[in-house]
Amino acid sequence: QVQLADSGGGLVHQGGSLTLRCATAGIIFSIYDMGWYREAPGRQRELVAVIRSDDTTNYQDSVKGRFTISRVNARNTVYLQMDDLKPEDTAVYYCNAHLQGDPSNYWGRGTQVTVSA
Repeated sequence: QVQLADSGGGLVHQGGSLTLRCATAGIIFSIYDMGWYREAPGRQRELVAVIRSDDTTNYQDSVKGRFTISRVNARNTVYLQMDDLKPEDTAVYYCNAHLQGDPSNYWGRGTQVTVSA
């Protein structure tokens, strides 16, 4: 059974930092592209950052220079380091695992990030 356990959200003041963590089970983690998405109230879910199986990364323009995605294959875990947080970063953040060329696509339950002004 595939499991993605995302955690690490919380309430921080503007300019603060949080580290999100997604621990996986039931997949061959090293071959999956791993992403972090977020969904704010009244908005569609959007991609924040992705780290592919070859360790290449992409970021949404609004988080470039502030967020860093990383993975530790030996731990089957992906991280999202979020610095200089802004109120507009407030959302539920979801971990995603996707296998290129395959319909396999898995989601975590989400972790709430709230940034106060």
